[in-house]
Amino acid sequence: MTNKQQTFVYNILKNKENYLNNVSEYIWHHPETRFEEYKSSKKLIDTLNEEGFKVKKNIANIETAFEGKYGEGKPVIGFLGEFDALSGLSQKPLTNKKEELEENNGNGHGCGHNLLGVGSLGAAIATKEYLKENNLPGTVIYYGCPGEEGGSGKTFMSREGIFDDVDYAFCWHPSPVNAVMSNKTLANYQVYFKFHGVSSHAANSPELGRSALDAVELMNVGVNYVREHMSDNSRIHYAVTNTGGISPNVVQSEAEVLYLIRAENLKETKKLFERVKKVAHGASLMTETEYEVIIDKACSDYSPNREIEQIMFRYLKEEEADIKFTDKEQHFAEKIWKTLSEGEKNNALKSLNSFGAMNDKEKLNNKFLSDIVNDYIITEQPMLGSSDVADVSWVTPTAQITCSTSAIGTQLHTWQMVSQGLSGYAFKGMHRAARVMANSAIHILKNPAILERINKEHQQKIKNHPYENPIPKDVTPSILN
Repeated sequence: MTNKQQTFVYNILKNKENYLNNVSEYIWHHPETRFEEYKSSKKLIDTLNEEGFKVKKNIANIETAFEGKYGEGKPVIGFLGEFDALSGLSQKPLTNKKEELEENNGNGHGCGHNLLGVGSLGAAIATKEYLKENNLPGTVIYYGCPGEEGGSGKTFMSREGIFDDVDYAFCWHPSPVNAVMSNKTLANYQVYFKFHGVSSHAANSPELGRSALDAVELMNVGVNYVREHMSDNSRIHYAVTNTGGISPNVVQSEAEVLYLIRAENLKETKKLFERVKKVAHGASLMTETEYEVIIDKACSDYSPNREIEQIMFRYLKEEEADIKFTDKEQHFAEKIWKTLSEGEKNNALKSLNSFGAMNDKEKLNNKFLSDIVNDYIITEQPMLGSSDVADVSWVTPTAQITCSTSAIGTQLHTWQMVSQGLSGYAFKGMHRAARVMANSAIHILKNPAILERINKEHQQKIKNHPYENPIPKDVTPSILN
């Protein structure tokens, strides 16, 4: 049953509904990739200033990272906001056809970060207003976290101590379902392997040349043989970023490949990284080239706080009766469903495991939009992806939920996800997430005994597995290109 606290949070966010939707829409229309989110960060900063937060820019020496703070004293409550987009996913909104909004592989919010960042902002505003209304001690901080997509912005921020004073933190993610994101994630290293050879005329004097491109190709073949002999939950991906030129009659003296190496935890990821480095060394020996290993970024494995998760599930479950959609929304979701391939449709329910919908996902059979809250299941099964929320979770107790913002079967990083980013049901999910995070934050604030249990769980985790930030001190954030 809704209590005074929940009514207060609901009314605050209802009054700001159009206001926050407009912020989200602005970010959707200005998709920017990692560490170049200048317009999006400015919009969020302006909003924080309007809402009475004290803003600090350029935190952690990252131009598009910032924080908005309100209040003073303990506890310090953190809300994590993301707002970066993906390249090559430009898409017109609210259509069931793949149509570029910007030609030549423009950007698009294929992971819903225009919703994520503003949902967390709404939660921070509602929590701030509750503290203000009830004259309660405590500090609310909204963290503007750039570069989640391939940049590990939060990991860089964690390395610089940005989250050290936070008592507990919240995040959420758009998806087709409503659930607690109880899965752990994979740790990763993203690394450039740059080979240096000797150029020569490929026909007249090939014996004088040493091909860096050959080294890249041999390395890629070698790593493919590693795949059979690594754990099932490990992943290795690569992209050739420099082939050495476009002239086949020149022996390529420079070539480069970018590897993304993942495993269940940082220890296992480091081991796999060392194996990949040995393959690179072998490729250099075979081609008589030199090579460099350049770490681009890394992140740890997400380790959620189970005490916070239970509280978030309680408030998410109380939202269930009010999850409703209009006929127009249902019809649009059905049209999106019909754009999916047979493989995507067949995998629609299985793919929801990654968002915490596991034992009861069959309840979503024959539905186009989720109007239920899936059971809370504590699992050791990892989501086979990565998130820099992970490094925050090792610094301070952290938990996150997901709320339905897209049609069942929608995969992240697709044009369908971009198209639905301005839908009515996407905004409904965004506000649902904001309410749950705000109510959970206030609930813990008012119950010191719960915060004590949260801290005890976190301290025991750190005792058993001491945290080490995976990004070396000399590595700085890099833009996409």
